[in-house]
Amino acid sequence: MKFLLKWLVNGTIATTLLMYYSNASFLGSVTTATILTIIAYMVVDQIILRSTNNLIATVSDGILGYLVLWVAASTMKWTISPGEIFIVALITGIAEFFYSPLCFSGRIVIPTPARLIAAGIPKRPRARR
Repeated sequence: MKFLLKWLVNGTIATTLLMYYSNASFLGSVTTATILTIIAYMVVDQIILRSTNNLIATVSDGILGYLVLWVAASTMKWTISPGEIFIVALITGIAEFFYSPLCFSGRIVIPTPARLIAAGIPKRPRARR
């Protein structure tokens, strides 16, 4: 669930800004954002954040984001400048700065049916026939 939330946050930011700043297609932007999220989750969130602190993980997210976006832009021949790639990586890093402590501290709880029932919220009543 943490990965899905990270993918939604980072994917929305990266996809929107890549399409705004460059000639990237929607599919290319979503693919790049998904690859970036997978790498960032496995490397930064699972290794760096757990062994260091949020500031180092945020800087690592920004650097990783810049590198992945730069490689994608040069590979796919997007019309995006290094400064615009920096802006996308910076905004993604800022979102990570606020997202990571909440998600990995357990303060964000994603409701599941079992948690809702345990909290005393009843199941949806069945329709009468």
